[in-house]
Amino acid sequence: MTPANDELESFLVRLETMPLVELRAEWRKRWGLPPHALRSSRLLRHLIAWRLQAAEYGDLTWDDRRRLKSASLPTLQTLKEGSRVAREYLGVIHEVVAERDGFRYRERQYRSLSAIAREITGVRWNGPRFFGLRTGADHGAP
Repeated sequence: MTPANDELESFLVRLETMPLVELRAEWRKRWGLPPHALRSSRLLRHLIAWRLQAAEYGDLTWDDRRRLKSASLPTLQTLKEGSRVAREYLGVIHEVVAERDGFRYRERQYRSLSAIAREITGVRWNGPRFFGLRTGADHGAP
């Protein structure tokens, strides 16, 4: 390892224990104002480490970036007519049947799974995500 590599490695070790205030100061010293909305010390720590390592060892290639982006895009499973999906919510199992022009839930016709998810929960949800049909990076709440 070169002295520059040793210096970077020791800084990365110190970075692991820096509080948010110090992380912001480090960002400001190196690149100017830190991202305003960023309030996660964990995320800021990762961003700083990534930037420093990319500068030292080289950034991702265009092809690497394309492959990472395509891998992180959610994919939606399509339902054939007659398919059934179910979700337990607050102890109740809710079953939906796919039809030619939408979905049937509790003897009512809906245009989308999102409308049904909203009917069930009372808040806006991505319907495919609510019913477990979306795979990919994001599996969180509404």
